[in-house]
Amino acid sequence: MSKFWIIASDVYKKNVKSVSFVVMILVPFIVMGIIYIAGSVAGGFSEDTKVGLVSDNQELSKQLAKSKTDDYTFKVVTSQKEAEKQLKNKELDAFLVLDTETEQIQGKLYAESSLGTTTELMMGQMLNGLQSSLNASKLNLTPEQLTSLSQPANFEKTKVSFDEDGKMTTGQDNTAIQSAMSFVITIILWVIIITYASIIAQEIASEKGTRIMEVILSSTKAQTHFYGKLTGVILVALTQIVIYAAAIGLGYTQLKNLDMVKGLLDGLSSANILGSFLYFTLAFFVLGILVYSVLAALCGSLVSKPEDTAKAVQPIIYIAMIGYFIGISLGTTDPQNIVIKVSSYIPLISSFIMPIRLASETVTTAGAMISVVILVVFGLLLTMFSAKLYKSNVLVYSEGGVLKSLKQSISILRNERKK
Repeated sequence: MSKFWIIASDVYKKNVKSVSFVVMILVPFIVMGIIYIAGSVAGGFSEDTKVGLVSDNQELSKQLAKSKTDDYTFKVVTSQKEAEKQLKNKELDAFLVLDTETEQIQGKLYAESSLGTTTELMMGQMLNGLQSSLNASKLNLTPEQLTSLSQPANFEKTKVSFDEDGKMTTGQDNTAIQSAMSFVITIILWVIIITYASIIAQEIASEKGTRIMEVILSSTKAQTHFYGKLTGVILVALTQIVIYAAAIGLGYTQLKNLDMVKGLLDGLSSANILGSFLYFTLAFFVLGILVYSVLAALCGSLVSKPEDTAKAVQPIIYIAMIGYFIGISLGTTDPQNIVIKVSSYIPLISSFIMPIRLASETVTTAGAMISVVILVVFGLLLTMFSAKLYKSNVLVYSEGGVLKSLKQSISILRNERKK
């Protein structure tokens, strides 16, 4: 155990003190700071979008020109040719040709570049309002009647459950909050996997590439070295998670009184956050990190040179990518799809998919427990297999790629068992 902790401590200290780790920790804070500053000062530097208005209805044009929004202002232009001239001379950012002679209002926007989705959407809504007013006047409808026709239907979702007697009871629907939490945790898991898979593989491949591995294994067991390396990198990942969790907690204490934060947390209680959903989601998150870390260590021990590490971890990235995109794409659009149901029980990708199914409440607690058990059993078997194979892996120097090294290592392991 003393040698195990020496190896783990050395890996941990080396990575935590590295410049790359400090940069990796600071990058999210720097990005959020830039976004915050840009959002705060952008409004002060934004210019009014001037849109020329060419219409056959001069009275309507003057009314629209008087109405000013934060996104754009209209300027009445006598003809389309004049509007084209002003657009060419940069006196206008765009011009709108409005035809109201027919029963259906025709609006066509001319611009050299995009005005932004918000501005273009607001113009579309403005034309829809004009069309509604035109239709109402033809039908001799009063403004009150028009408002009544435009009133949307009231739609809300109610969560129900049935007791032992078959009686239905209603409850609070937390799927929106749970889905947001599951997506955030899934994205964090994806980032950690693609980040630390290469770090773990590099840790093992670097020593193997310098042929120092023979010296190391002469003073300690291969399994001790394997578990020490693995534990050291996992501790680095947990350190990063703890730092971010502490930053979130500190940020909450400082910003909880802001109106925006109060609005986001309005109606959110501990019952929404705590419970089986959160516990299972965190379990899949931790197990996913552990299983992918073991797989990365195994792949790292199969390469002969540190330069081949990127190729060795590619299969890991692809597997994680499959789970990530299945969960993100089908998790919200079609949670009852048979693909997402089956894949939520497949080890490695279940860490991405099952939390999203739990968020949409399309799986029972028993189903989530079965998936956890499958993932735990798979993780233990993979860890034991990787540890046993590690001794032969690190001493095999093959130029034939990962698969050839794996076959050769398994052959060496079988021969050792026969002896």
